[in-house]
Amino acid sequence: METKVLTAHVPLPLAQKVDQLASRLERSRGWIVKQALTAWIDQEEERRRLTLEALADVDSGNVVDHQAVQAWADSLDSDEPISLPR
Repeated sequence: METKVLTAHVPLPLAQKVDQLASRLERSRGWIVKQALTAWIDQEEERRRLTLEALADVDSGNVVDHQAVQAWADSLDSDEPISLPR
């Protein structure tokens, strides 16, 4: 696999945490940064997928009325909470 060097200025406390983690795991700084960047990109891709899915639901009218959600949330503190709105 081809690679590319990326350079970033990070706050000193963050760099120190990377160094500490690398030492504790007996891994290189580069390995730690690669793992963190991969996890962050995966998280952001999932966030985008879920956002697009939610927007498609809205476009198709698959939504729950705000007042129904508020009534449900308010009922959670009662002795007889109402069922989840659909």
